Amino acid sequence: MSNPLLDFSALPAFDRISPSDVAPALDVLLADANQALETVTAPDFAPRWSDIAAVLDVSTEKLGRAWGVVSHLSSVADTPELRAAYNEALPRVTEFWTRLGADERLYAKYKAIDAASLNGEQRQALKNAMRNFVLSGAELSGAAKERFAQIQERQAELAQKFSENTLDATDAYSYYARADELHGVPADVQQAALAAAQAEGKEGYKLTLKMPCYLPVMQFADNSALRETLYRAHVTRASDQSTGEAAKFDNTALIQEILALRQEEAQLLGYPNFGEVSVVPKMASSADEVIAFLRDLAARARPYAEKDVADLRAFAAESLALPEPQPWDWPYVAEKLKEARYAFSEQEVKPYFTAPKVLAGLFKIIETLFDVAIRPDTAPVWHPAVQFYRIERAGQLVGQFYLDQPARTGKRGGAWMDDMQTRWLRPDTGVLQTPIAHLVCNFASGVDGKPALLTHDDVITLFHEFGHGLHHLLTQVNERDVSGIGGVEWDAVELPSQFMENFCWEWDVLQHMTAHVDTGEPLPRALFEKMLAAKNFQSGMQTLRQIEFSLFDMLLHTQHNPTEDFMPLLAEVRDEVAVLQPPAFSRTMHTFSHIFAGGYAAGYYSYKWAEVLSADAYAAFEETVAADGSPSLETGQRYRQTILEAGGSRPAMESFKAFRGREPSLDALLRHQGMAG
Repeated sequence: MSNPLLDFSALPAFDRISPSDVAPALDVLLADANQALETVTAPDFAPRWSDIAAVLDVSTEKLGRAWGVVSHLSSVADTPELRAAYNEALPRVTEFWTRLGADERLYAKYKAIDAASLNGEQRQALKNAMRNFVLSGAELSGAAKERFAQIQERQAELAQKFSENTLDATDAYSYYARADELHGVPADVQQAALAAAQAEGKEGYKLTLKMPCYLPVMQFADNSALRETLYRAHVTRASDQSTGEAAKFDNTALIQEILALRQEEAQLLGYPNFGEVSVVPKMASSADEVIAFLRDLAARARPYAEKDVADLRAFAAESLALPEPQPWDWPYVAEKLKEARYAFSEQEVKPYFTAPKVLAGLFKIIETLFDVAIRPDTAPVWHPAVQFYRIERAGQLVGQFYLDQPARTGKRGGAWMDDMQTRWLRPDTGVLQTPIAHLVCNFASGVDGKPALLTHDDVITLFHEFGHGLHHLLTQVNERDVSGIGGVEWDAVELPSQFMENFCWEWDVLQHMTAHVDTGEPLPRALFEKMLAAKNFQSGMQTLRQIEFSLFDMLLHTQHNPTEDFMPLLAEVRDEVAVLQPPAFSRTMHTFSHIFAGGYAAGYYSYKWAEVLSADAYAAFEETVAADGSPSLETGQRYRQTILEAGGSRPAMESFKAFRGREPSLDALLRHQGMAG
């Protein structure tokens, strides 16, 4: 049977791909890509954009697509066999991309391209390519170039190992609780835990560190000892604090090596530290600008955060007989205070958010605002729970996406959007290729034949990832490298995702996406009002928590000596910005995949930076809302055309100004989060 990874005529055959296909497919694709590189860098090959694209980009796109499929499967359907095949292939793939990015012959070809012969999209792509060549070591030579390539290869291995340790440490832990320990834990969580234990032939209720189980236990379990047990296991995962069998998942040494390699990479490129390398392709002009932005925001949020903590302490002492709350008590105290203050609990709204209904509501708003239709479609999938859809406008295909919602073993935690195929007017066939995305979440599954129930936070997560998806799928750019999310500055890439979150707080939207799991009744208005009143509950604390992560990340990559332990730096950052201190044994950074394995190194601030942009962009909808509360279709069209469709074809600031008519301001963010005063 032919190798499914080499078939590009249709959608990937996810149901047929096996680990044994990986190495043979890469043999072919890497040989083709290497041949294409040799062809375009030959002295007699003309330095024309379209000619290079027709040979090299066509070949590397196939390699990227096939490897993207393998990487995706390793994230959502990990098995020992696939992991072995992936890890064996990773150095080969990394070596090729590193060598391609630093090939001085190719760099010379690009330098020789006549920019005047290009259209606007191609000019932007060429500008990015020239910058990326420099950042990929194209101007290095001899031993420095060789060392740079080794660093890239080793970093890819370390990031993969970091992810594996994080996943394995999470998957390895379980606690079988007695029924009497679970007082307060929501019924659906208890049912799922009971079913998980029974499936293993074990007594009791199986609790895990996966979010659909861990979070509700921390928020609702009345038993403080149970919360402590899970909390300790969660914050010491994959660290030097892990004991017994779990000690083998310790990420400490990996982190140290990753940081040392990043520092060395920066110096090879002529920068003082990795933070400065990181901001080169971003909107922010320097690491100092980022640090100043974070500290300014921290100062504005601090009074609100201090009040949040004071309220929690007072409530814990007066109402819960907890004069000295411990770190594992805070989520519980917060939930109880929220219930007391707003007569509102996450659990109260959860039965109204059934996954199918939420999805239908989300599709409705996308269809209305952006003038598209979303329809079910068919494709081979990696798990029966995966859905596949197509987006059309006026009967024409715009893009397609896979949606994988439930959490399961072998699937890494969190939620993300990944591009599988990019919109591209193909230079080899002249055919317009339409984009395809993966949208992945980790929600609870349905119990007892009922649909899955989402928390409101889950709903926000779903909207967030769809925002990324729309950025990728609705683009009208034909040049691959700046199409969709391609070429968009990293600190602007969160704008469309965070923008979509705002709709989760609009009555007009919510009423169309709720139906009680038992009665089918929509969310009552009174309950929505309580939810809205509770929206900015602890927003000061939450803001500072994100700034703590962001500031730590940037200082770690600008001021920290990688040979030293980073815990003292973390303690300094917490002393500066945090209002609640974690215990000495906490090692949350040891599973901070965003910065050690996920592309956000010296870039975690992007979430806060983009929040400013997205809140300001959403304010345009608030300013033009109709009398009946429905969003302005004209504003929706303008947003689609200036932000989503433009993709990376121009600097993000230009796109923002085209939409808002001015530069962004902090005001809308502070107002949205109840910190304007």
